Amino acid sequence: MLLGLMLALAGSDAVQAATQVRRPALNVVFILADDLGWGELGCYGQKKIPTPHLDRLASQGMRFTRHYSGAPVCAPSRCVLLTGRHLGHAEIRGNLQAKTAFPQFDEGQYPLSTRALTVAQVFRRAGYTTGAIGKWGLGPVGSTGDPNAQGFDLFFGYNCQAVAHSYYPPHLWRNAERIPLNDPPIPGHRPPAKGEVRMEDHLGTQYAPTRMVAEAERFIADHRHAPFFLYLAFIEPHLAMHPPKASVDRFPASWDDEPYRGQNGYLPHPRPRAAYAAMISDLDDHVGRVLAALDAAGLAERTLVVFSSDNGTTHPAGKTPRFGTGGVDADFFHSTAGLRGYKGSVYEGGLRVPLIARLPGRIPAGSVDDRAGYFADWFPTLCEAAGLEAPQGLDGQSLWRRLTGRRDPGRHRPMVWVFPEYGGQVAVRMDDFKAVRQRLKTAQPGPWELYDLKADPHERYDLSTRHPERIARAEAILRDQVDHNPVFPVPIPGLMPTPAKNPKTP
Repeated sequence: MLLGLMLALAGSDAVQAATQVRRPALNVVFILADDLGWGELGCYGQKKIPTPHLDRLASQGMRFTRHYSGAPVCAPSRCVLLTGRHLGHAEIRGNLQAKTAFPQFDEGQYPLSTRALTVAQVFRRAGYTTGAIGKWGLGPVGSTGDPNAQGFDLFFGYNCQAVAHSYYPPHLWRNAERIPLNDPPIPGHRPPAKGEVRMEDHLGTQYAPTRMVAEAERFIADHRHAPFFLYLAFIEPHLAMHPPKASVDRFPASWDDEPYRGQNGYLPHPRPRAAYAAMISDLDDHVGRVLAALDAAGLAERTLVVFSSDNGTTHPAGKTPRFGTGGVDADFFHSTAGLRGYKGSVYEGGLRVPLIARLPGRIPAGSVDDRAGYFADWFPTLCEAAGLEAPQGLDGQSLWRRLTGRRDPGRHRPMVWVFPEYGGQVAVRMDDFKAVRQRLKTAQPGPWELYDLKADPHERYDLSTRHPERIARAEAILRDQVDHNPVFPVPIPGLMPTPAKNPKTP
């Protein structure tokens, strides 16, 4: 009788629901660094800065060698990651401050609209608890881009990218509550120093990264019995440089024979090379604490952990050749590993980023993937990994088959970047070729450039005149893939008109 009853119920909704409850759901932790360069981790060739936790993560999972961010700067890159729509379709394509169009907000960036669909919304609708901890940058508290309005049950951290220039800020946010932190705060920008440069002059009492990683540990512990999606956007190694003295003291005093006086912006520092290394080392420590929290909760075996960076390393500045923006010495650390360009550029050094993914038992340990992928791919990838249906209209394609070692049909969707800042730039990757055009918002737009990234990964040899058919293909892709965006216009000669600037519509 019991067997007959079981068979009778076998196709029922009740049995299906019970089966779903018994099957452990996959958790997701997506960790994003801020301005971390392609060559700044040990597992990507870094020699001076130890990153043992991230190196271990790579040894336990898959390391990507040709992965690209969504944009060469913060806010649009995060928009591409969270919405799965590349810069030809993304709502947010630059780092525009919200107050330029919405004067009621005193901090935050231009907001995502109510029409935006984020991966967090899809996971929350599927019953996941969703958390965003760290830096947001996609809309002020109380706007349509508020993280709580974009699918996150919990937000803790910096809402505004400009406030995140300080590691000792006046406040952080817990959802709509402003959490006081430092009184007085330590601003991330001060006039250049003329006398002695002292580290202690730029240290406050409440170090924001410590508060944020503790919040991440608490989130994991509190939600260990139910599925969760955690977006963890750390601020290291974005400027300004003021890590704790103990972190700086890990590195040789001999590295720094000259202080950085603030002549290229942000805060002065007596030991700029050691300070920059300390920020990356601290980032690695944060990742170690998150991995340890997963272990302590018994979740490591069923949590997909992904680590990447929002764009390439900090760019040079012209006032003092030794020091780049904010005092960063990218040459000393070989931060781009020879790639051309930096943050703010659609060359490889601005877009190619570290990407590590781990899921024990599903992603082969110690594996390396050298095929092209980018941030737009992660929305459909995370959905497929969790067994959720991805929405229509995404620009990326799932990497799940590649991650799990199965045969992948190959890339069939174009990779597109349409970036209105730093003079206006576009890039299109087609197979192993990348077409680039710069200075599109200047009086003299640059010509098309074309690089064979397989033969010339450092983009030294422009092949545009030898392959006009590939330039024609890039133009056709842009005609097909770029929507009019009046808030973030990029005039592409011969392809689209120059739209009006910054209307007050999110």
